[in-house]
Amino acid sequence: MHIHLGLTPLISLIAGILVLLMPKLLNFIVAMYLIAVGLVGLLGLGALRIS
Repeated sequence: MHIHLGLTPLISLIAGILVLLMPKLLNFIVAMYLIAVGLVGLLGLGALRIS
């Protein structure tokens, strides 16, 4: 059985969990999420798959 998980949805999931656990850090978490997704898009890491 192979599980294919893209990098962007994984980052989104982690960011969402952090927002739920630490709502006071919302601005920081959103900023880090946007930077991470931007880097994934620019560097083409969205094509990476974790098997």
